[in-house]
Amino acid sequence: MSTKTLVVVLAAGALVAACGGQIGQNNSSGGGQSSGAAPANKNLELVVGVKNEPFYISMQCGAETAATQAGYTITTQAPDKFDPTLQAPIVTALGAKKPAALLIAPTDDKTMAPQMKQIKDMGVKVIEVDTALQDTSVAASSISSDNTQGGQLAAQTMAKLTNGKSGSVLVLDTKAGTSTTAARAKGFEEELKKTPNLKSIGVQFTENEPSVAAQKVTAAISSTPDLIGVFATNLNTGEGAATGLRSAGKVGQVQLVGFDASPSEVEGLRTGAFQALIAQDPGMIGKTGVAQAIAAIEGKSVQRNISAPLVALTKDDMDSKAEFFYKTKC
Repeated sequence: MSTKTLVVVLAAGALVAACGGQIGQNNSSGGGQSSGAAPANKNLELVVGVKNEPFYISMQCGAETAATQAGYTITTQAPDKFDPTLQAPIVTALGAKKPAALLIAPTDDKTMAPQMKQIKDMGVKVIEVDTALQDTSVAASSISSDNTQGGQLAAQTMAKLTNGKSGSVLVLDTKAGTSTTAARAKGFEEELKKTPNLKSIGVQFTENEPSVAAQKVTAAISSTPDLIGVFATNLNTGEGAATGLRSAGKVGQVQLVGFDASPSEVEGLRTGAFQALIAQDPGMIGKTGVAQAIAAIEGKSVQRNISAPLVALTKDDMDSKAEFFYKTKC
């Protein structure tokens, strides 16, 4: 993961086999011939980016629902931090279980490639959910929000919120090498150039730690007197940015546009800590990932790239879009 209530939604009904997901275009790579017999192995593994994060919990809920409905089982694992050195051993250990498919949100677009390729080479179908490798030969399908478009939507929202006032804007990214947040930051910066009264002071990294995000915001307030906005590219950076603005007494004076819609962010939007949120649909990503995994396992047609919807939320319209709020449990 609003004013302009740009709902970047690609008709949910068009998701065909993607189990309620949204149509992302691109080449359908045929998975081969339809096999008549049901596969003996119906075990799926989902490896998300980090434990206990509402975005990934929502994804897990969607994946579990889709797997159960299709007669498959799915197990979810996650590292304690969004860190490839912690995620890689989880993936490597799956070699002993050899699931029918691995659904994974790689925590680095290069570093995770060897482990994912090793699993693929064992005959396990690999499906990327949310994040993706630079190497497009590993996964059979990749499902995520159009993150560049999400960044553009955030910039358009920021322009609306600032209402013609001039000032500087800080962009907070997570970790270098995270494909999704990098695309959001890039989309935001490119779109912001269309608003002459606003200028970016650059992208700063937070290591996906709220405390670091808070520090970056307070430092920017001190060094940039005309700071008028902050765009935080994910849940942790958004929550940290809100803390930083609160500490500096700048809540509401500096417009904060966050990405995602965790319970704390939604509450922050309601109380004014955030002025807008760009929400994703992680439940749909999970459902669609399972649908694509099953299609690959069963030798049916698989869609290589699928885009999930995005929507901008503001305090005025948030309750009418409550289906985009993230969950803390299934």
